[in-house]
Amino acid sequence: MSGPIALWRIASIGRPVTGRMLLAVAAGVAAAGAAIGLTATSAWLISRAAERPPVLYLMVAVTGVRAFGVSRGALRYAERLASHDAAFRVLSRLRSRAYARLEVLAPAGLAEFRSGDLLSRLVDDVDGLADLWLRVLLPYLIAGIAAGVAVAAIWLLVPAAAAALGASVLFVAFVVPVFTVTVARRGERRISGARGELAAATLDVLEGAPEMLVAGATEARLVELASIDESLAVAESRTAAGAGLGALLSGLASGAAVWLGLVAGIAALRAGAIEGVALAVVALTPIAVHEAVAGLVPASQHLPGLAAMAGRLLDVISRPDPVREPDQEEAESLPQGPYGLRCRGLRARYVATGPDALILPGVDLQPGGRLLVTGPSGSGKSTFAAVLVRFLEPSAGSVELVGPDRSVDIRRLAGDDVRRVICLCAQDPHIFDTSVAENVRLARPGATDDEVSAALSAAQLAPWIGSLPDGLATLVGEHGARLSGGQRQRLSLARALLADAPIIVFDEPTEHLDDATASALTADLLTATAGRTIVMITHRPELIDSATWAARIDLGSA
Repeated sequence: MSGPIALWRIASIGRPVTGRMLLAVAAGVAAAGAAIGLTATSAWLISRAAERPPVLYLMVAVTGVRAFGVSRGALRYAERLASHDAAFRVLSRLRSRAYARLEVLAPAGLAEFRSGDLLSRLVDDVDGLADLWLRVLLPYLIAGIAAGVAVAAIWLLVPAAAAALGASVLFVAFVVPVFTVTVARRGERRISGARGELAAATLDVLEGAPEMLVAGATEARLVELASIDESLAVAESRTAAGAGLGALLSGLASGAAVWLGLVAGIAALRAGAIEGVALAVVALTPIAVHEAVAGLVPASQHLPGLAAMAGRLLDVISRPDPVREPDQEEAESLPQGPYGLRCRGLRARYVATGPDALILPGVDLQPGGRLLVTGPSGSGKSTFAAVLVRFLEPSAGSVELVGPDRSVDIRRLAGDDVRRVICLCAQDPHIFDTSVAENVRLARPGATDDEVSAALSAAQLAPWIGSLPDGLATLVGEHGARLSGGQRQRLSLARALLADAPIIVFDEPTEHLDDATASALTADLLTATAGRTIVMITHRPELIDSATWAARIDLGSA
């Protein structure tokens, strides 16, 4: 998506706060006008005072200087208050929009993104886009209006000086940014991407530090990290060079406006078109005007970076839904329980033009039955789980939820309804850095401590909970660092039991466990879920008693 289109789409999100932005513009224009008025009035006052008139002749100007001086600070504060209020409101809307899309896209729709880069897009880029209103749109609106009024006022005195001032303002507002943006464009565009790469690489190093130390790969990863950091530094230095060039050209334009205004003013004075005291006003006013437009060059330099941020964010939130929710007219209600599953000619893929990641001719699972799904890595086992819980849309075939009264294709059910019936226990369940109870209570936020304890007991965690000094309130550490692999899986099972889902899908629950622990965990899982419909996905079927399964699918032979 091109930069201007991306920025336009992002800017459209700010339309509901137009009133607050207009208030900020009004306060900013008034503040800039006070600064210009302060310079012009001071110039007139000093020149007139040099003629030694009666002091009463100067009182209006003295009062004006005081009024402009005091009001400039107050109006600037009002402008900052209104503009930041508007920007934060837009930022809140943008962040909510991004997170709402993230909820729809995750997990299948985000498989192409590295976690660190995705975090950078949804945090750093979203926060950075607030500058579109604060550092680009607002400065241009304020400077344009204030400079236009000032040029019109100077035109009434010395048209030639006004023409010179107007030309210098246009030069700073439009010509200088072309030069600076040309110098800084590649750097600004690279900065956003490099920051995402740096965040992703840093996260990889932090999360994989123990494994890299064992494999002796730490040095190579640190060298790669340093290379990305150096690339970011080069991009930032290019941007700084553009800023320096812009400051130089802006200063030259301001000086040229002063000298040309002075020359034009002297000519007008000799021609008798203006009085002597007005010459100082004509010569010094351009300084204040250029102070008002000085922010336009850095404002323009933000555009390439903002366009890159907008493009990176829209690349995420504009992705098609991995699952299409049924329209209100075609949506059906859940059948009555207990529930079974029926699959026919099921295929699924993560990329529309890519190969099928899952091929499953057919399977019937009666209520309370147990299905064992086996196969090597890459055969589509986890893809099958994603399809069952409506994280991924089938590319062909169907999955039906079978009840005693009727069967319904899960594509005709709301995704939340499906996930109330079918619960997924992933192979790597996310454990939050909070207490045991709060980690389990995620499945049902209103659950009492007794209900949480019952779920943990059914998951064979009661003896372990009893041994903890703080019981249910014990903190488990980041990513469950204080838990063993088996305890993390049992905690995930406790969530599923607390959710009271009639169908539970276990996706590689014995991953990373030794044979003895894996066999014991599997036995506990099956005991705790007696009477429920179970789909067990594993690449280690030799650890499971085949007599307990109503059906078995080997995806590796499909």
